[in-house]
Amino acid sequence: MNELVERRARALGPNVPTFYRDPVEIVRGEGCWLWDASGNRYLDCYNNVPHVGHCHPYVVEAIANQAATLNTHTRYLHRGIVDYVDRLTATFDGPHQAIMVCSGSEANDIALRMAQAVTGKRGFIATDATYHGNTTAVSQLSRRRPPIGGYPDHVRLVPAPTTLTPLGGSMAAQGEAFAEGVRQAIQELEENESGFAGIMLCPIFANEGLPDLPDDFLMPMARVVTEAGGLLIADEVQPGFGRTGRGMWSHSWLGITPDVITLGKPMGNGHPVAACVARPGVMTAFREAFGYFNTFGGNPVSMAAASAVMDVIEDEDLINHASRMSAKVLDMLGGLDFRAEAHIRGRGQFYAVELTRDGLPAPELGAWLIEGLKDRGVLMGVIGPHRNILKFRPPMPFCEDHLDHLATILEQALKTCPT
Repeated sequence: MNELVERRARALGPNVPTFYRDPVEIVRGEGCWLWDASGNRYLDCYNNVPHVGHCHPYVVEAIANQAATLNTHTRYLHRGIVDYVDRLTATFDGPHQAIMVCSGSEANDIALRMAQAVTGKRGFIATDATYHGNTTAVSQLSRRRPPIGGYPDHVRLVPAPTTLTPLGGSMAAQGEAFAEGVRQAIQELEENESGFAGIMLCPIFANEGLPDLPDDFLMPMARVVTEAGGLLIADEVQPGFGRTGRGMWSHSWLGITPDVITLGKPMGNGHPVAACVARPGVMTAFREAFGYFNTFGGNPVSMAAASAVMDVIEDEDLINHASRMSAKVLDMLGGLDFRAEAHIRGRGQFYAVELTRDGLPAPELGAWLIEGLKDRGVLMGVIGPHRNILKFRPPMPFCEDHLDHLATILEQALKTCPT
């Protein structure tokens, strides 16, 4: 292992992130399970990339068959991309069009340019605890790694909603308080001549910690954005494709109508495929303002992978499965002694456990737990500005047998947890 870590550093350069203090060399995956080079098995409770399960045989077959037939770029006519985009956009309300790309970062970068093309302005708003990708444009919206030289004048980061310290002093006031933060940011952007082009957010605030919010929370903010003439961009990379157990897209049950929706990680079950979906008028403005072509975006193999994922979601009824599993997982988590205050919440197959002690974040406990779970064969992560929120987001087929195994391992780990 040490030799591989050293080779990796020599080949890739310093400070390339890995999960865990002692990284895991993963060599095989199947369903909700992963195996390392020593043959140890891990229950994957973190990874939303293999959305329908690691190495799903139906998706693997679709990729292999298409790769053995044809793979090229989209300057040739190919039915695969048209058939898939028609199928994808039919899941949204009203007419939409799509640009196929290879990653969520690319999709979000295009979404920002769409807002610039529509409004003629360049100012953007995001929350102060988010992440939307790693291109130059979208990385400027992230608090995790501030840009060299500081945040540019055309970016404003507004306070993110939380469960424990709600904006406005109460959960009831938080929606309007969030909207007021957005309103103030818009005013600042207009005053510094950047102008307001749009706001980008994850509808369930996944990286912010999956706060427990009412379904109408986003409506006041959406009204402010619309009245100001900016675009509402919904980053569905994490909650999309049925993850929340309430339809394909989280924004649809939250009562907002985004101008642009970005999709990524789960779309190809590990194959690099993503999309930027927009209303026709937005797409036209972008196409007229920017000459855009993506060599690999929408290639036949990617479209075969993405189409196969949609088949599996439907055939295995994974959205309803996510809804059924959610209550069972939350009930299990609620019965554990986390040796701290544990604020548990979830939306479909997406869960968070915010750990505090005496009302203060407990990042040391979160860090200890994910290492202890890894050593016992369960992979999980931490999120939030204080890194004290356990993030549990398994492949969608995660079921009762996996839950029983997780419960056993969690209980074992917590019994040895330092107080």
